[in-house]
This record gives sequence, C-alpha cells and structure tokens, in this order.
Amino acid sequence: MIEPIIPPRSLMSAAGRAIGDFSMIREGDRVLLGLSGGKDSLSLLHVLLALQKKAPVKFGLAAATVDPMSPDFDPSPLKGYMAELGVPYFYESQPIVEQAETSMQGDSFCAFCSRLRRGILYRTARENGYNVLALAQHLDDAAETFLMSTFFGGKLRTMQAHYLNDKGDIRVIRPFTYARERQTAAFAQSGNLPVIPENCPACFGVPTERMHMKTLLAQLERDNSKVFASIKTALKPMLGVGVPEANSPPPPPKQAQR
Repeated sequence: MIEPIIPPRSLMSAAGRAIGDFSMIREGDRVLLGLSGGKDSLSLLHVLLALQKKAPVKFGLAAATVDPMSPDFDPSPLKGYMAELGVPYFYESQPIVEQAETSMQGDSFCAFCSRLRRGILYRTARENGYNVLALAQHLDDAAETFLMSTFFGGKLRTMQAHYLNDKGDIRVIRPFTYARERQTAAFAQSGNLPVIPENCPACFGVPTERMHMKTLLAQLERDNSKVFASIKTALKPMLGVGVPEANSPPPPPKQAQR
C-alpha cells in the first residue's frame, strides 16, 4: 500500500469552493471517479482522497477507467497503481476506436468516444451502487466549451458543474470547475503522478477546434492576467443550472465489486 499524495492547498481550495457552491458531495454519497489516467483525473483522485479524510460529510470513493482499446493509449498501468492506493477500481475495455470506424455518423470522433465512455461509466456506477459520477474537467475546459458553443453553435452553453443524468439516477459533478489546468499540470509533475501519455485517443496530433480555443484564451490571458477570473464570474450562472435537489442515499450495488 502507498499513501495518497497531498495536493497543494490552492488546488484543494479551488475544489472545496466548487463542491460547496454547487452542493456536489452529500452525506452518504458513493462517488465514482472517471479516471482516464491524464493529469486532471489523477489530480482529482488525490483531491477526493484528501477530502475523504477531512470533509465534514462522509462519502465513499471508487474509480473507473474505460480502455478504448487504441494502440496509442494503454491505461492498464493504472491497475497496479490503484491496487497500491487501495481504492476500489473498475476497469472496462471496449473497442471504441473500432466502433467509431463502423458506427460513427456525422459526429466527431471526440463526441462519439465521449458518449460511449460516459455510457460505460453510468453502467458501472449503476451496477455497483454509486450515485455520483465525478469528472475532472476544469475551468479551462469550461471556457473552451463556452467559446466553441458560442462561435460554432450559436448558443450560450458550457459544462455544468453539477447535474442529473437523463435517466435521473446519477448525479454528475465536476469538482475542478474553479481550478485551472496549469494547477493540475503542476501537481501532476510535482507529485510524480503516473500520468498515462496521450490520454485521449482521438486523432492524435491533429489540431481541433478546442485547441484553437485554448490558444485564443492563452493569448488573451497574456494580455490580461485576470481574464479567467472574469470568465469564471460570467459563467457561474450557467455552471449551476439544474443543480439537483438533495436525494436519498444511493442504492446497494447490484453485484460485488471487482
């Protein structure tokens, strides 16, 4: 067994504020973390482990990885790491890349992959009695999504911080809603987290609209160091749309944990 790595106070504070502002984690919750093996999800793993020890509410924590069976992406080393941490862990393999080649219709690979992976995470949560799914998107992701939705979709939308899935049985939370990508990158490096290279199998090396938005925001931040603080304030009403009411304790798992 290894001890979890203590995240820096600034990252813990950003996560704690978001969790409190949007009522993300409640007494008795069983939280399943979507663990891709990237810097963001590994950082969130250690933040949630630290919160488990000090938070005033008691909650369970497990993690799940979806292996898309891409030759460029192998998350299997996470199995040993999670065993050493002693965190309940679920590992699901599905040939998403192969499925995309035959089933994708008028959609981007990224959207197709995300939809399938989310469905697998929902199923894993249901089968094992987890009522909350934690995802590791951060403020940079929310800002990029807002710009893409505005510029290319004509809609004022972004990633919600806390919402109920379509079936109404799983709450989805993003505790890093207020955190910056540079914070997770710095923690991953300083904590020597076992980041899996190329944690997204979609079109490696090909520029995407999200990357264009990331570049644009970086340019804006160089000219105005407070641009992300302004963006966070502007996005906050959209981030909190539809925060679910307090619900009953999660149901018992349908099958034993693997």
